Amino acid sequence: MTTAAKNAPIPTPPSPHRALDVFFKIADAWKLTIEQQITLLGAPARSTFYKWKKEGGLLSADTEERISHLAAIYKALQIVVPDPHAADAWIERPNKYFGGRSALDVMLDGKLTDIYAVRVYLDAQRGG
Repeated sequence: MTTAAKNAPIPTPPSPHRALDVFFKIADAWKLTIEQQITLLGAPARSTFYKWKKEGGLLSADTEERISHLAAIYKALQIVVPDPHAADAWIERPNKYFGGRSALDVMLDGKLTDIYAVRVYLDAQRGG
C-alpha cells in the first residue's frame, strides 16, 4: 500500500437519515398531512412514523424506493414547472392523464407502482 493510499480520506457513508430528511422536506413543500405521509411511506405503524420523524431509523427497501421516486418526482416538477409554488401545487391539480385525478390522489392509492406511474409521467414530460 502506498503512502498516498494510507493517507487517503475514508469515504463517509451517507447519513442514514438523509432519505427521511429529503422526504420530510418534500412533505412540507407539498403540505402533506400525517396520514398522506404515512401512506406515501408505505403505511408504517404510526409509532414507527413518529420515531422516523423524531430521530430517524432503519428503512425497508420498499420505503427507500418510495422516497427515491418521490424525490425524483419533486426534482422533475422543479424542471417542468419553473415556478416553485406552482410546481408544489401541481400534485393536487386534476390531470387528464390520470383520468381527472390529481397525481397526489394517484400516489395515495398506496402502492409503489402508483408513485412510479407519476414519476414515469413526469419523466416523459421533461423529456427524460
